[in-house]
Amino acid sequence: MPDADVAQADADPPWRPQPPLSRVAVARLVQLVGAYNIITVLFPSPHGRLGELGLWMPASGVLTARAASAASGLLLIYLGLGLRRGKHRAWQVAVVLAGAGVVLQLARGWHYDAAVVSAALLIMLIVVRRRFHARADPRNRWRALAALLGFAAAGMAIGLAEIGLRSRFLVGRPGVLDRVRESALGLIGVSGPLRFSHPFIAQQVSYTTGMFGSLAVGVAVVLLLRPAHRLPQRTAEDDDTVRGLLHRFGDVDSLGYFALRPDKSLFWAPSRRAVVAYRVINGVSLASGDPIGPASEWPQVIGGWLADCAAHGWTPAVLGCGTAGGKAYRRAGLDVVEVGDEAILDVAGFTVLGRPLRGVRQAVGRVERAGFTCEVTRLRDLTPPALAEARRSAEAFRDGKVERGFSMALSRIGDDRDGDCVVVTCRDPEGRIRGLLQFVPWGTHGLSLDLMRGDRTAGNGIIEFMVVSSVNAAKAMGAERISLNFAVLRSVFARADELGAGPVLRFSHRLLMLASKLWQIESLYRSNVKYQPSWSPRFLCFPTVRDLPRIAVAALSAEAFLPTRDRRRRTEAGR
Repeated sequence: MPDADVAQADADPPWRPQPPLSRVAVARLVQLVGAYNIITVLFPSPHGRLGELGLWMPASGVLTARAASAASGLLLIYLGLGLRRGKHRAWQVAVVLAGAGVVLQLARGWHYDAAVVSAALLIMLIVVRRRFHARADPRNRWRALAALLGFAAAGMAIGLAEIGLRSRFLVGRPGVLDRVRESALGLIGVSGPLRFSHPFIAQQVSYTTGMFGSLAVGVAVVLLLRPAHRLPQRTAEDDDTVRGLLHRFGDVDSLGYFALRPDKSLFWAPSRRAVVAYRVINGVSLASGDPIGPASEWPQVIGGWLADCAAHGWTPAVLGCGTAGGKAYRRAGLDVVEVGDEAILDVAGFTVLGRPLRGVRQAVGRVERAGFTCEVTRLRDLTPPALAEARRSAEAFRDGKVERGFSMALSRIGDDRDGDCVVVTCRDPEGRIRGLLQFVPWGTHGLSLDLMRGDRTAGNGIIEFMVVSSVNAAKAMGAERISLNFAVLRSVFARADELGAGPVLRFSHRLLMLASKLWQIESLYRSNVKYQPSWSPRFLCFPTVRDLPRIAVAALSAEAFLPTRDRRRRTEAGR
């Protein structure tokens, strides 16, 4: 992150785990007024008022005002989410809607009570304006303007076409300019200079243009309030600094190397001795793993990152941090919950002998007897043809078109900067690659599993053969521990079959089994537990429980289980 942004984040008010009560109250009041506006539209205007209003506005204009009042009510409800996060642009739009609400409530039938409510809301928003300072994405204004002009132009064009089709009902011989004015004014619910011989025809034209006018405003507001998005801003110097920190402090967290993914932004401590790797997805600033750097610098970099979240109205969240990182984030004000465990193999003590690993031993023996061989080498030691073959195999064995992973995946293979990575290839008797693993460095004395691919037609036992071969080769490479896959909610699977498992635990287990049909949660646990690893807990950090649904969607999007705006760019970067 540029130094100017760091200084700005330091200058912003300190982050709080929950928004101020007054800001929450304002957001709720805005949403209540929006709901009130919708309810009042459903009731007819008092007797006689529409007749008085008809002297000033045509019936189509009254109906358009009613539709606009309902639309503004929906938008006010939508704006409550942005106001709660302190979005300045949400406040601006709410002010405009509250002011317009006064006019619309009068225009649709002299609803003085609803107009007074909108006026009171407008005054309140002006009084509390200093509480809403979160910056927005400047690109959103141009997207909103383009949508506004686009829908307005489409509405005008369709209005002109409709007028042309019904030109035989026009009174007199109006020119082209009069037709354009009629269509343009119809977008805002105002009658133009044209007169039709049948009032029904005039209403049809007004409905068409008025609908497009409301649609243009609604879409523009939604685009204007889209969560700010930050593209990764990384330089070669930043990556070199991260690599230096990983070399000195990388033994703390097995996920540290994944901070080198190109789709992650970096937030630096003022001293540049610590960094948080994160990605902004749909208004959630999602960090992964522990901060990188000495623990003494963690409070400053975490505090700066949280202040940056507050400055942009982002929801902070941390996916997959370890125990040390979880404690640091909790001290900073986030709540922490365990989401699973990481399987870790002790290289020196690992053996397939004995009853606990009999299944692994049998699988490895079966593959060896079939004539398969395994090669374990550093990526920098692969020849160009071997590296190209490994890349092709990784692409061919991938399940689906999307490169998955965020917190525990590098999503690339064969990059010159990753020379310390370990590549494991399994070949059949004909010399074809049938399985592939890649491990990234875990500090100076460990490896962390990044990529696991296998040919589904090669039979069972390929993965076990490669894992066991990796552990045997790791001893010669100086690695003391190997991190395997992350098992989501491992304790639920481990305890579900135990004597005395309660109904809540059994119900949670059934839910996870259903989820496993989509995300292979159980299979990941089973694939790890067979090696009898030690388990290291991993945590999710978040501000409040009400933020968990948004964070869950952001996490699934980051792991490529849900689509995002930049999925294509991220996939291409991973390749």
